[in-house]
Amino acid sequence: MVTIKQIAKAVGVSSTTVSRVLNYDPSLTMSEAKRQAIIETAEALNYETPRNRSRAGTAAEASQPAKLVIVHFLDPSEEIADPYYVGVRLGIENRCRELNAEVTKAFHPDGLPDAQQLAASAGVIVIGKHSARDIAWLRRHARHVVFADFDPHNDEVDSVFSDMGVATLKILNFLKASGYGRIGFIGSSDYLDGETRQFGEWRCATYIDWQKAEGRFDPDLVLLADSGLGQSHRLEDGYRLALQMLSLPAPPDAIVTSNDNMAIGAYRAIQERGLRIPDDIGIASFNDIPVAQFLTPPLTTVRIHAEHIGETAVDLLFERLAGRTFGRQVRIATELMLRASCRTPGAAD
Repeated sequence: MVTIKQIAKAVGVSSTTVSRVLNYDPSLTMSEAKRQAIIETAEALNYETPRNRSRAGTAAEASQPAKLVIVHFLDPSEEIADPYYVGVRLGIENRCRELNAEVTKAFHPDGLPDAQQLAASAGVIVIGKHSARDIAWLRRHARHVVFADFDPHNDEVDSVFSDMGVATLKILNFLKASGYGRIGFIGSSDYLDGETRQFGEWRCATYIDWQKAEGRFDPDLVLLADSGLGQSHRLEDGYRLALQMLSLPAPPDAIVTSNDNMAIGAYRAIQERGLRIPDDIGIASFNDIPVAQFLTPPLTTVRIHAEHIGETAVDLLFERLAGRTFGRQVRIATELMLRASCRTPGAAD
């Protein structure tokens, strides 16, 4: 059977573009000549589109939109407290509306979702970190599975994510270039398979490796909240741990927090201690949630494109529905948003 990849190679476009054209995506912007080339190539190769395949079924089946399920590792109250994960879900839901797909949500912070719900859907998009056992269970009970904001390290599994190790290095190298010498890290322990793994979270592990390579690692400058899944990276933890770090005999001159919620908590602790940002201490973080640019001063943070991660997850799932049989892993680039919570290179001279 002819695949979307073969059509994409023949026309010189991406597989995603071919999938969107053949699925009549009205939001796709491209030249009519290129769109026609894709359609004519597909016809010449006798590609059987999902629409044509559906015609072999009943008329009722042909008229039904794809039914998808979002599986989330947080419960609704925990998700709404973190604008980043709200952004991932909104990206999925908006893209599903564009593609005329119905989507339902299955939150499962303490267990696994309903297997019958997954089996009855055309495909499943899974948000967040899951264990190897959970991944195997999800793949067993769903026709197609795509992981959003998580890399299962399995090239048979579709996933879309940002590399948090690379993102952490962006912050640390910037802080070093800006003249900061004693950099602290505030985050959370890694929680997976019911066990807490201290220093296992990717941002924290990268920070420790970088500090050791620089020859200035100080274990006192790593403070982690020891909390379970869905209870990590919270504002109150950032506040509490920042107060603790600022009480050290030799406090840091910059703090990196593992997300913007923790950074907001750290802002409060810094201000309560009578310190000025960035004159006395710099602070940088991850996610670039909407409020980050409105803090006083605005927060330097790594922008992780949450909605694009969600949108791309839907595109990957539709590629599977269109016939792709091999796994794809997509890495979404991050951006360091430089704002006034840190000095810039040369400012300390």
